Amino acid sequence: MVAAGHPLTAEAGAAVLRDGGNAVDAAVAAAVASFPLESALTGLGAGGFMIVKGPDCEAVVIDFFVAAPGRGGHELGEELVPVPVHFDASTTQVFNAGAASCGVPGTAAGLEMALERFGSVPLEELVGSGVSLAREGSPLNSQQAYVLRILEPIYTATPEARAIYAPDGHILREGEILRDPDLAAALERYGVEGAASIYSGEVPDAVEEYVCSRGGILSAADLEAYRPIPREPVGAGFLGHEILTNPPPSAGGILIAYCLALLERLGSEPGPVELTRVMEAANLARDESFAGELERAGFAGEFLAAGSLDRALDQDDRLGSTTHLAVMDESGLCASVTCSNGTGSGMIVPGTGIHLNNMLGEEDLNPLGFHQAAPGTRVSSMMSPTLILSQGEVVAGLGSAGSNRIRSAILQTTLNLLAGGLAPQAAVDAPRIHLEGGLLQAEPGVDARALARLEERGQEVFRWSERNLFFGGVQVVTRDPGSGRLGGGGDPRRGGAVAYA
Repeated sequence: MVAAGHPLTAEAGAAVLRDGGNAVDAAVAAAVASFPLESALTGLGAGGFMIVKGPDCEAVVIDFFVAAPGRGGHELGEELVPVPVHFDASTTQVFNAGAASCGVPGTAAGLEMALERFGSVPLEELVGSGVSLAREGSPLNSQQAYVLRILEPIYTATPEARAIYAPDGHILREGEILRDPDLAAALERYGVEGAASIYSGEVPDAVEEYVCSRGGILSAADLEAYRPIPREPVGAGFLGHEILTNPPPSAGGILIAYCLALLERLGSEPGPVELTRVMEAANLARDESFAGELERAGFAGEFLAAGSLDRALDQDDRLGSTTHLAVMDESGLCASVTCSNGTGSGMIVPGTGIHLNNMLGEEDLNPLGFHQAAPGTRVSSMMSPTLILSQGEVVAGLGSAGSNRIRSAILQTTLNLLAGGLAPQAAVDAPRIHLEGGLLQAEPGVDARALARLEERGQEVFRWSERNLFFGGVQVVTRDPGSGRLGGGGDPRRGGAVAYA
């Protein structure tokens, strides 16, 4: 079973499973296929995380997220370019793009590490779908066309971007074909040479010349020094299950674990009122010292300790662009992968197939200020690929897109599966809420009486008129440990789909 952010992404992974590959093989093939299919969300210039566990391997998170550049000694020559993104007439989020926003990408290196550790199929065989889709092109579906429309200022900002995304003078629309021959060639080289094709040789020099000549600081030295990092997942218990997710220095996973632990302590059925309470507690816990503490050894244990949780509940009850895929195979091996290019920087390095990320310009990922991290430091992330275990076996793998909404989307889908007993697709489809900046955002279908009670207590509520990718894009796969039966759900907010093998 494969659940992904595009039907053809899911099918690329399922084809590998049908040919005898395992979950990690399929995850790598699907991730590569997502580069041309979901190119506004991911690619060779992006970063991400993969969590893997199976009957014969302990759980591990492979951290291949974006790192801070600066090893080349260049001085920042340009400022970040602010771009307001309008999700609808009422909801706007400002992102920053341009050369100054580009961090060191990690996807090529991270997927290679996962395959070396857990895979069974050569990389050259797994990139085939991605190569064909990039070279021959595919029609944009409605969700990808919507993403390009709201990000149009970025994707038309440079001649290189316009050549791919606005070849006829307008941003590509639904049904029009997106082709990227440079990406196809890059993926072919990647299949033969592996990550070395991106991190050594001519490509790093081309990246440095392009970015630094435009005022950025990403250099060949940064790319050559980049390495993925295996990490031990952070865990939380909930209703007899163990939830494993992305540990520090990323922020999203530990905040999800924090909310689940608080809900376990509350003991009541988690509805909108309870969810709002724990979301507010998590927002309060993410104070000025939180970002700095993420790098400290032992912080996760202290943050999730009983005393910390009790203090949170004793307080007054005050009320981006990313893509995810998850794969489960018949043996119970599960790979859950989240990748992100942010909104993209608009910096597409000629001849390389690389559209560089804008992570240095994501305000939520740089709480201490822009360009404050030392070279090589991992940028913190909300991305939280997650596994749910029952008696040591993986029963679900999930994750989400959605910038700062990632943690609330994963939290609510987990609750729908475990507390609500919903089937995977129903758990993904269910309406969501998100609390940020004192405003509770609610999709249609959220309990109206609960929202009214929250308003009576002083909580400001904004009711959306329809579902929107603002609330994330959760993909989930499940496995019944008794029967081995597989299930899955793809998020309609992001054009998600499932494919069976």
